[in-house]
Amino acid sequence: MLNLITYFYSAPFVPGILLADVWHGKHSALEPAGTAASEIATLFWAMAVGAAVIWLSMIVLGVYCFRTHQGMHPPRLPWFIIGGGMAVPSVVLAVLLGFGLSAMPRLVGPAPEGSLRVHVTGEQWWWRVSYEHPQGLDTQRVELANEIHLPVDRAVEFVLDSADVIHSFWIPSLAGKVDTFPGRETRLVVTPTSEGVYQGICAEFCGGAHAWMEFTVVVESPEAFDAWLAEQATPSNTLHDEGATRGRTLFRQQGCGACHSIRGNVARSRVGPDLTHVGSRHSIAAGRLPNDRLSLVRWLRDPKGLKPEALMPSFAMLSDEDLESLAAYLHGLK
Repeated sequence: MLNLITYFYSAPFVPGILLADVWHGKHSALEPAGTAASEIATLFWAMAVGAAVIWLSMIVLGVYCFRTHQGMHPPRLPWFIIGGGMAVPSVVLAVLLGFGLSAMPRLVGPAPEGSLRVHVTGEQWWWRVSYEHPQGLDTQRVELANEIHLPVDRAVEFVLDSADVIHSFWIPSLAGKVDTFPGRETRLVVTPTSEGVYQGICAEFCGGAHAWMEFTVVVESPEAFDAWLAEQATPSNTLHDEGATRGRTLFRQQGCGACHSIRGNVARSRVGPDLTHVGSRHSIAAGRLPNDRLSLVRWLRDPKGLKPEALMPSFAMLSDEDLESLAAYLHGLK
């Protein structure tokens, strides 16, 4: 119920669009592409069938009682009521309980030894993502924001926490949701089974921009994932045009490095998202805008107008030319 309420809060209520999103949309849990999501979808259908059986037994019993004239009930009526009103619901609910409990070990079990480990921190209102080095080293730390890449058919353990309030990490097509708490770690094991691009969301109301706290999950072949991870571990690339060069100068002059980090640059702050390879990401502002130069200019000019209560300061005092140069620099970081 809470998920439906937050959905209504975050988007105009159009029945056709709502149903399309539930069944076939980017947030659909009924098109599973991971082992945990498949278990959850199977449990959903089992519960739907069980609910239908109980509902039908109640309807049949109610119609029978209303259509039978007073004083004309047959002697077997008590058994009919016991069977349809008590036995059927009790048996169906007991079966569903056993089915649900049997799926729990597969949904919350530990990750296999040697699994990839990804740390995700929920912040108002974006996701900090950090890949753990296999040897535990931090010399090649890979950190990005609002985008996760995973290898297909490999188990991945997410280590989740929060920097401020309670959030809820959910990739409907891949796994169930897990809450994130300040000062406490929670874990989620995901095994993708199909390549593709999937959407994740925050499923717990966490403030004014909760509706704009999405992230993208890219599931690719192990070879493509390894190549992507190696590329992400490198510093930012060199500049290719005059506008981007001017944008880098503006980035330093305007104090952007006080909040952001760009490996290979003087910016090393971890207050805001890491921007080392921001130009290669699918979206910006936690799914609020597509990742292109025009969107970057819009975001730099008026972040709070696009995302209520965003902590990103406005750079509306800069000229259009300056904003376009900054956008060219950021979009070139691939």
